[in-house]
Amino acid sequence: MGAESASHPLRSRAELVRGLGLWSAISVNVANMIGTGIFLKSRVMTCNVGSASMVLLVWLAAGVLALAGTFSYAEVAAMLPEAGGDYVFLRRAYGRLVGFMYGWTFFAVAKAAAQAALAVGFAIFLNVALAGRLETDLWAIRVQGQSFHMTGITAVALMAIWLVALLNSRSVATSGRTALMLTLIKTLLLLSIAITAFTLFPGQWHHLAMSGANASCEGVSESARGGLAGFGAAMLGALWAYDGWNNVTPLAGEIKDPARNLPRAFFGGMLVVGALYLLVNAAYFYVLTPEEIGSVAATSSVATEVVRRYVGATAVTLIAIALMCSSFGALHASVLANSRIPFAMAREGLFFSSLGRLSSHHVPVRAILAQAAWASVVTLTGSYDTLTDSVVFASWLFYGLSAGSLFVFRRILPKAPRPYRAFGYPWLPAAFLLVTLWLLVNTFVATPRLALLGVGAMLCGVPFYLVWSRRGQTFTRSS
Repeated sequence: MGAESASHPLRSRAELVRGLGLWSAISVNVANMIGTGIFLKSRVMTCNVGSASMVLLVWLAAGVLALAGTFSYAEVAAMLPEAGGDYVFLRRAYGRLVGFMYGWTFFAVAKAAAQAALAVGFAIFLNVALAGRLETDLWAIRVQGQSFHMTGITAVALMAIWLVALLNSRSVATSGRTALMLTLIKTLLLLSIAITAFTLFPGQWHHLAMSGANASCEGVSESARGGLAGFGAAMLGALWAYDGWNNVTPLAGEIKDPARNLPRAFFGGMLVVGALYLLVNAAYFYVLTPEEIGSVAATSSVATEVVRRYVGATAVTLIAIALMCSSFGALHASVLANSRIPFAMAREGLFFSSLGRLSSHHVPVRAILAQAAWASVVTLTGSYDTLTDSVVFASWLFYGLSAGSLFVFRRILPKAPRPYRAFGYPWLPAAFLLVTLWLLVNTFVATPRLALLGVGAMLCGVPFYLVWSRRGQTFTRSS
């Protein structure tokens, strides 16, 4: 443990081991950001804003917004390098209830749904690569007129969840090396798509100046095409692809020399992903016109159509393999980082106390297994897409509150050690908060039902908070 951490009055618990180096920490953020968005979102974004140049501008603007958020996160995380990340920030800044609401929403809804979606996505892409061999029923029963069945896709999704849980039950250093390996694989896959597009296909740079206004835009509503509404819709799509820019935060208690490495992990991850996203989208528009991209079938992806130009029918299989690797890497990083949220809550008596125990490898294995079990339930119910959509509003509400905690801590802890001070304070952090507020208002206006569902998901945690807070039991290490 670094000298700053050893002397810091707010240091993480001694039982955790700081086994994640800088590159492993960066890889956790990169792996969680690069999922399926870069393969799927460009079509809809082209329909939203109507031209290639505007799509690239939106990707850049969303990346800059997320980078502005990392400035606030980096200062607070380096000051409070504890397991749990946002939960710790929110509890210290706004009180136990707000911290609990964040932990509840992310454990019970947001991350369980996201992990279920990634696992099912992995299985679906594997099924495509295997030419549909996983679509058959493994078993089926009828109970009181209701049919229940298990397909090969569902079984593979469940196996992926538990495989990742087992991988992350080893030492955090081992998990970090696994995350780094998976991140390198998906990064090389994206680079290969871009480089091959630029070198093997006779594309045209003037596509960047063309319009996609006449594209068929299957499944994209007219209200989300053009103008400020279209730009806002495209921003949400890009931000969904960037989501995970703060994923290393819950692991703050296990990162070596957090004063130096946490800020570097935030900035390094954003710069790598932002550069990859711009490069890959430039490759898309180099090969295809905006109208062709906007007319890609909703059941396909822009990446598939680009690769199809130079490898033919095998493009579907190749992109399916790329998406499969990307989904698995994102699932691994999500489980690794977000299992620390229930662990931190349990340690303070705000969750099941058993989840606050560590294994012989100094890893919160019980929290990891509990997370896997709940994600499995969500997978079996098939409700992950609805749940993921419903908590976009809640997620960005908490991101804004976590970034806003920077201002709170500057006021209430003016003399606390700050190894890193937010770049551009107070203007850049304030700009991030203002744009976040605009996104929240836009989400509430454009999709009020989903926003209200997100609020409802948060409020469902209140009864549980009342039960746990009355017990007032804080985890104590057994002798």
